[in-house]
Amino acid sequence: MAAGTQARCARCRRVLATRPAVPPDLPLALACTAAIAYLIANLLPMMDLSVVGRFATTTIAGGAVQMWREGQMATAVLVLFCAVLAPGCYILFMLMLLLALRRTPPPSWVGELLRWIAHLQVWSMVEVMMLGVLVALVKIAELATVTPGMGMFAFGAVVLLLPAITLTFDDRDTWARAAWVDSDAQRLAAAPIPEQRK
Repeated sequence: MAAGTQARCARCRRVLATRPAVPPDLPLALACTAAIAYLIANLLPMMDLSVVGRFATTTIAGGAVQMWREGQMATAVLVLFCAVLAPGCYILFMLMLLLALRRTPPPSWVGELLRWIAHLQVWSMVEVMMLGVLVALVKIAELATVTPGMGMFAFGAVVLLLPAITLTFDDRDTWARAAWVDSDAQRLAAAPIPEQRK
């Protein structure tokens, strides 16, 4: 398929496959931006709370640690994995993949990395985390003064950037190139070793 085209069913006209028409460096630029926003979201406070003269700040990981201390261990592990570890690994693996694809031919481990990215994408639930934070802010606002921090805005940027990476990344082309690399490596491995002349 050419870039910017769609494949439709001849009978029902449903879209079967699409190939985005985007600049080749756009997914890499979005992944770099997501990495910067992710670091800011996890290093800077998400919000400042003020209740009767007492102030408190927290980060995403700090909230998970506090849940663990209060006995909510299952929730703490889920928040830490789905909002911190899975998105971080997804962004890191995507950066590794996009940088590896700039080589010709791409490395042989590209296919395996693409499989890991597909698994991590399912567990990267930053939008669910953001929705939970917004619901909590609405309830807390009745009891305390809440000031969003820089981490909150960076986390919102990550929520928007992750789907943008998925939409602009052409995984079909990557799978085709990875399959070609794997088949070429298997062909070389199966080839007989020539005998050395004496």
